[in-house]
Amino acid sequence: MNSLTKSDSRRHLVCRTIISVMAIFCSGRDACADVKPDLSGEAVEAIQVDARPIKQFAKSDSSRHSFGKLTFRGGLVLSSPSAKFGGWSGLEIDADGQRFLAVSDAGVWMTGQVTYDGTAPSGIRDARIGPITGIGGAPLLKDRDRDAESVTLIEGTLSKGVVLVSFEQNHRIGRFAVSEKGLGAPSAYLPLPFEVRRQQRNKSLESICTLRGGPNKGALITLSERFPDKSGNLHTGWMLPAGQPAASANWTMLSIRNVGEYDLTDCKGLRDGSLLVLERRFRWSTWYEGVKIRLRRFSSAEVRNGITMEGEVLLDADMDYDIDNLEGLSVHRSPKGETVLTLLSDDNFNTFIQRTVLLQFVLTDVPVYPSAQADVRR
Repeated sequence: MNSLTKSDSRRHLVCRTIISVMAIFCSGRDACADVKPDLSGEAVEAIQVDARPIKQFAKSDSSRHSFGKLTFRGGLVLSSPSAKFGGWSGLEIDADGQRFLAVSDAGVWMTGQVTYDGTAPSGIRDARIGPITGIGGAPLLKDRDRDAESVTLIEGTLSKGVVLVSFEQNHRIGRFAVSEKGLGAPSAYLPLPFEVRRQQRNKSLESICTLRGGPNKGALITLSERFPDKSGNLHTGWMLPAGQPAASANWTMLSIRNVGEYDLTDCKGLRDGSLLVLERRFRWSTWYEGVKIRLRRFSSAEVRNGITMEGEVLLDADMDYDIDNLEGLSVHRSPKGETVLTLLSDDNFNTFIQRTVLLQFVLTDVPVYPSAQADVRR
């Protein structure tokens, strides 16, 4: 059908009404804060992850698959009996599009394999979950210490490699070994720019990624969720050029145009040197709006100090599309060499009104590379 059914319309109305009621009820109440799992004494364990397919992205049009320069491959609504499942804020997927690592703002990591029915994601298998630890291997028990927001692979693969994980509240970026057993203890934390200390406690280092091509190939990028300039027009990030030692003075500042008061939630680099940035906006006070997400791409020429990065909008979606609180972004290549984007949502451990959603798209205006195994990250 090309128009909303009566059932769809009722669901939209109910969903938005619930958001409105929750906004009124939660105003000024601690009762609506995230309830994060207790990780004391927790060990690594296998968990069951159930998946319900999302076959259409536009709720009103099941035949539509093209969204500008993106083609929808499919998606999943994920759930698990495990009390530690949820809050997923960062995502990395291996070059083959199967093995993944997700990190949670509750201080939890999850690994597993994405399965496919043709090109559409169909489920999660071999899922394992465990606590993110500090140096020495002790779990991170304080909320301010365990708020992991993003992960990026910098060496090897997710079966044997090294990732960086960014944290907000206690602002830091850690270097972690990753293997078939999961996420190990951090070996070190990177020295960060002095300005990082001025960020809001809960609006800080929301993303970490590397540039995979162009003049700044190999550079690290970290972006603040919301750290505006004095006029409020710009979002702030930092870049550590490749080959520079990780010293606080070697990071350069990046400025991104604040369009529409969105928050920045994740980033990933593409082979041509461009930068993808995932953004999200949520308004308690505007009952009919709910959550919105946007994906912008910045050219390699834009990603440098001294200019305001504008970018192009690849995707702009509201609740007329099958979205949720999307915070994680990963890029891999299909067996055919297509550039595939995977987005993952943070349910804030509030399954009453939020879901864990995984969505995949193909970015159609980039070259089709002959082999996914030739990925320049490796």
